[in-house]
Order: sequence, then structure tokens, then C-alpha cells
Amino acid sequence: MSAEIETDVAIIGAGPVGLFAVFECGMLRMKSVVIDALEAIGGQCAALYPEKPIFDIPAHPQIAAADLIGQLEAQAAPFKPQYLSSRRVETLRQEGSTLVLGTSAGDTIRAKAVILAAGAGAFGPNRPPLAGLAGYEASGAVRYMVAKREEFRGKRVVIAGGGDSAVDWALSLKDIAAKVVVVHRRPKFRAAPGTAAQLEAAAARGEVEMAIPYQLHGLKGDGATLEAVELATLQGETRDMPADHLLAFFGLSMDLGPIAEWGLGLERSHVSVTPSTCETNIPGVYAIGDIATYPGKLKLILQGFSEAAMAAHAIHPRIFPDTALHFEYSTSKGLPGAA
Repeated sequence: MSAEIETDVAIIGAGPVGLFAVFECGMLRMKSVVIDALEAIGGQCAALYPEKPIFDIPAHPQIAAADLIGQLEAQAAPFKPQYLSSRRVETLRQEGSTLVLGTSAGDTIRAKAVILAAGAGAFGPNRPPLAGLAGYEASGAVRYMVAKREEFRGKRVVIAGGGDSAVDWALSLKDIAAKVVVVHRRPKFRAAPGTAAQLEAAAARGEVEMAIPYQLHGLKGDGATLEAVELATLQGETRDMPADHLLAFFGLSMDLGPIAEWGLGLERSHVSVTPSTCETNIPGVYAIGDIATYPGKLKLILQGFSEAAMAAHAIHPRIFPDTALHFEYSTSKGLPGAA
């Protein structure tokens, strides 16, 4: 059902950085509408790795991605944001000082400012080119994410990939799966050195089997139920690895979609911004989080949080042009409207 909405700030993307932008805007008494293509809020944290531990959130030595999203949602809740899910923003036009967004669901959103917090745009897994893949995907035998770790208890799991996701899930699942095999074309992994060392130690203890140097070559089963994953070396030598599940972690294919047609300053599929304000080349449009780029940019959630605060403060004069903004700490002013 489409909607006609007027708001102070339209936030595109309901990942962790977009949710924190709701809070920062709310602290400055600005109303927010959040639009996201996924069914539920949380972005990649919720869709791809809800149980994955995150270690670099201040004051949280370790927090599961889903728990982080839950805390951010609770933090934003006092400001009553409106969430529009399962739709993507397709058009942007200006009507005077108002920015008008149109969505795939037919919504029209009029805002005084727009914050792009869309990660790197729409995303999907890079799929291995294997015959019969669709049938095994449909049955859940082949997956590109882990939503519930318990689903793999007692199962034979083949994990393909050499990045953080492959290494992290191999370490996480080795304690509950019947067997975990990691397939990689070379001994060196692209994961964080500490976790790569943990995987090497686990393999030395026999907790994980390493299939190196191999790559995926085929799937064996009845088209839905997986029996084995066929592996091959670059020289063409093959072997069958018995498996109930294949977890393929070859990264995400990113697509800015309609955003790329808005006339924004783009640099390698990222949006260039002014570092001090996070404003793009289109007045009133800001970009934060992974989609934003500038010299010295780090793709960290905590840097996205900082960018959310900077963007909110830069937007304030657009919403309240006759009101001076005096910076105050939350510890002294509390939540707006709170007793």
C-alpha cells in the first residue's frame, strides 16, 4: 500500500548506521522516515549474519549483529520513526527546497533532507557457477548466509571462501557440526590475522578439515538434497567431499540501482561527500556509512555512527533555519521531550 508522507529527514537504508541516524536526528528534534528494500530492519547485519559476533563496537567487547540491531532500534524508538520496508527508493527530484522521493511501492516522500545510509546499495551473493545450483538453493542445502547456527548441528558442512565470513563461520560451526571442511584455492586467507590463526590452530587439532588448494567444481545429490560437493584443483584433480550443506562465501555483488542515476558524484560505485558534513554534490542530500567515500574513509560501523552525527548537525539549519544550534552533550540535555 503506497503512502504520501511529509517528514524532516528521509533516511534510505535501515542498517545500523541508518538506525543511529534516526537517533541523532531525533536528538535535534527532527522527524525521520526510513526506507529499506529488505523486509526487516537491520541491513546486512540482520539479513546475512545475525548471529555473527562483532568485536569493534565501543563498550561492547562482543555483541551479536542481531543484538546490535535490537539495541539501535530501541535507541531510536523514542523518536517514533516511520519504517517503510520491502521497497526501494527509485526517484529523486527537487520541488523548491523540498526533496521528493518516489519508491517502488508507489510512495511519495517529501523531505527537507535525505540521508543515504544504503551500505553499498542493493546487494546479493556472488554465486558459484555450478550446475543445478538453483534446486539446492531452494532446499537450503546451498546457502550464502547463516541465520540460525543451530540449523547446522550434527550436519556435514562445506564452507567455501577465504575471507572473514568463511573463517568466522568455520570457527563458529566446528563446535556443533558433525564436520566442517573449508575449501580455498590457496593457503593464505584474506580474513583478519587473528581469526585466520585460530582457524589454522583448529585445523591442526583436527577440529576443521582444510581442502587446499581446491575450488568448487560440482554438486552431487538428487537436485534438492545434497550428498557431496565435488572439488577440483587447478590441475583438474577432483575429489568428492560428503556434505549436507554448502556455505559459499564469495562476497556480495553491489548495485547502487536507481541511486546511480540521480547525478550524485560517484567514485567506484560510492558517493563522494564533504568529510565535515557528509553532504553530497546535491544540496540537502547526505551520505553516511559504507556508501560514502572521502579521503581517509574507513569502512567501520563506528565511523558510520560518527558520520550520522555530523550529517544530523549539518542538516539542522535546513529544518530550523531561524534556530541557532548550540551543541550539548546528551548527558546534560537528555532526550528531547523527556521529563
